[in-house]
Amino acid sequence: MATIQWFPGHMSKARRQVQENLKYVDIVFELVDARLPISSRNPMLGKIIGDKPRLMILNKKDLADEKLSIEWQNYFRQEGLNSLLIDSKEQATVKKVTAAAKNVLADKIARDKERGIQERAIRVMVIGIPNVGKSTLLNRLAGKKAAQVGNRPGVTKGQQWIRSNKDLEILDTPGILWPKFEDQLVGLKLALTGAIKDDLIPKDEITIYGLEYFMTNYPNEVIKRYKLTDADMELSAVDLIIYLTKKLGFKDDYDRFYDLFIKDVRDGKLGKFTLDRVIDFESEDEEVE
Repeated sequence: MATIQWFPGHMSKARRQVQENLKYVDIVFELVDARLPISSRNPMLGKIIGDKPRLMILNKKDLADEKLSIEWQNYFRQEGLNSLLIDSKEQATVKKVTAAAKNVLADKIARDKERGIQERAIRVMVIGIPNVGKSTLLNRLAGKKAAQVGNRPGVTKGQQWIRSNKDLEILDTPGILWPKFEDQLVGLKLALTGAIKDDLIPKDEITIYGLEYFMTNYPNEVIKRYKLTDADMELSAVDLIIYLTKKLGFKDDYDRFYDLFIKDVRDGKLGKFTLDRVIDFESEDEEVE
């Protein structure tokens, strides 16, 4: 697979923008896709935000494998990270996120109270790579009555402080942070879920990866969706693509099947799924140690 070219200048600008504004916020919301809790993270983020309190928000829980989502929450807990599973389209999101932020900042809030400091809204920065649902979350937190809180340090061109409720003020937006990755598998995962442009990775590579993954981890969904037999599932992913392309009447037009399969995955026609599995990353952690 060809190496994906990212843009260091763009990342550098976004990083500088985040670092300049960190001092104005109490907490950082790190937004990731619940289907890709590691692959949709920016690995630079830890260094960028340092000791600033952080809440990891696993968005799109409605699309993710529920069992694996729980495993991921346990994993992050063991890593010392507070995490929250949400579907940012839900009405209850604002209450859930506010409560989680207060929980992370409980010690600071208690200290301020003891010192007689008047309680104020928690100031938040939301960071996430494209297509993890940041806009949807910001719109949900801001609501229909979103209003600029007024001129205040930390607002650059195109940014503003938005009042969510009496408890939250959000800095919108610190700039896009792209992931920087060496592992090409991460690129395939991001491509399959639509987090990066479709033309960055060939569709045949995305489809072969995706079909192999679903055949291994969600075989019943593949059988049901494409009306297959157990014998069909003994085929390799490449042979199954050839078989299904003909079966669906596409003749030798494999591109039509690639488009269909990728759309099926993104539209949930193959059920809820998670592409990052805790067991794979636990073994990596052990190797590093």
